[in-house]
Amino acid sequence: MIYTKEVENMCPVAKGAKHEPAPIPEEGKWVYSKKIEDISGFTHGVGWCAPQQGACKLSLNVKDGIIEEALVETIGCSGMTHSAAMAAEVLQGKTILEALNTDLVCDAINTAMRELFLQIVYGRTQSAFSDDGLAVGAGLEDLGKGLRSQVGTMYATKAKGVRYLEMAEGYVTGIALDADNEVIGYQFVSLGKMTDFIKKGDDPNTAWEKAKGQYGRVADAVKIIDPRQE
Repeated sequence: MIYTKEVENMCPVAKGAKHEPAPIPEEGKWVYSKKIEDISGFTHGVGWCAPQQGACKLSLNVKDGIIEEALVETIGCSGMTHSAAMAAEVLQGKTILEALNTDLVCDAINTAMRELFLQIVYGRTQSAFSDDGLAVGAGLEDLGKGLRSQVGTMYATKAKGVRYLEMAEGYVTGIALDADNEVIGYQFVSLGKMTDFIKKGDDPNTAWEKAKGQYGRVADAVKIIDPRQE
């Protein structure tokens, strides 16, 4: 340790009370976090890239400072999907501090890592008050049964109104309109289910029909339009 001359010439003053760090809630207990291995928790972080044309939702399950599970979901530029593939390979097995200081390829993923790090080290996690936290694999629950990201994609213009393109249930194939041309429901195909049916031996047309669904007052529709063509 190197001290300046001014410090060397100072007389020593004894330290009084030892001020411990504030305890944080972690997986059903209060923890005085002093070392990286004191950190545990499951939560999400959202980040964006510099031109703000893409975003990332990052979910990490951290146990004793080590990332045991990572879910990387991105939307925006096409290159971001490849960055997500690399980041998922990089993240697991690292300490949360290592991950914070690792280039995760894409600005959006790096920003999500920063935001998530802050939540975890401050004890603001989804698992803060869950005894022993969430099991490794809990991140998959965000994806639903088809293990697909739940994405909402809507488009609208003043001249022509709204078009539903993608809902949590799946790819929107039709928008149900009433006599006033107002939306009263929609039809969709669950692409995850459809793919699973095909993998199990169904032909594509059969799989398409089995994966169909609808929401709202579709039966009362005066007309149903294709949101991508009409």
